Amino acid sequence: MSTTNAYLTVRGISIDVIYKDIKNLHIGVYPPLGRVRVAAPLRLDDDHVRLAVIQRLPWIKKQREQLRSAERQSEREMVSGESHYVWGRRHRLKVVERPGRAHVEIDGERLLLYVPVGADTADRQTVLQQWQREQLRNRIPELIAAWEPVIERTVPKWTIRRMKTKWGSCNRESGHIWFNLELAKKHPDFLEYIVVHEMTHLLERNHGQHFTRLMDKFMPDWRSRRDQLNGAPLAQEQWT
Repeated sequence: MSTTNAYLTVRGISIDVIYKDIKNLHIGVYPPLGRVRVAAPLRLDDDHVRLAVIQRLPWIKKQREQLRSAERQSEREMVSGESHYVWGRRHRLKVVERPGRAHVEIDGERLLLYVPVGADTADRQTVLQQWQREQLRNRIPELIAAWEPVIERTVPKWTIRRMKTKWGSCNRESGHIWFNLELAKKHPDFLEYIVVHEMTHLLERNHGQHFTRLMDKFMPDWRSRRDQLNGAPLAQEQWT
């Protein structure tokens, strides 16, 4: 697919533009601070993109304000007493240094992190992230299985990874879906929303009216889930 990248400034807002072989223009506002990206058909030029952005400025500003006002956790030091989120619930971390296998347990409101004596911040973070991956691996298959007969598409492959600008991503040609590791911290309803969102891309590549109609059909409350997800606490990361 032929693509061309451009960088525009529209009324003080920086816009990343990618021109590619698509039918409709799509504008997206992404966490954590509201980066604006435009996917535009090759037939359009910069002036057309500027006009489209100006027409959507009220919506763009609203999305950016929501993202920037979202609660953010301070950088995690992985020490006892910190707050960590698991499936949308806040837990108090307790680090237990002892010989044996490193692992994580939930004990009521506590998140117990068992690590070898002397494990540093990075080691502790690795153990927690591995556990978070397990949580997602245990939930994603049943969600995909439940929605495949509804959406009438199968998902041959899916992957969990850390992503800086998206909760999920889909390759329509291969059917491969990626899920953001951060979803393990969010309410399960939000994970389901991302599953449905990305699976719907197997039917429609862009976020146009057809995509919206499909989402309305499959998950009538998807807008509420989307807005709550984007308003949920975000991890403090060095996003670029």
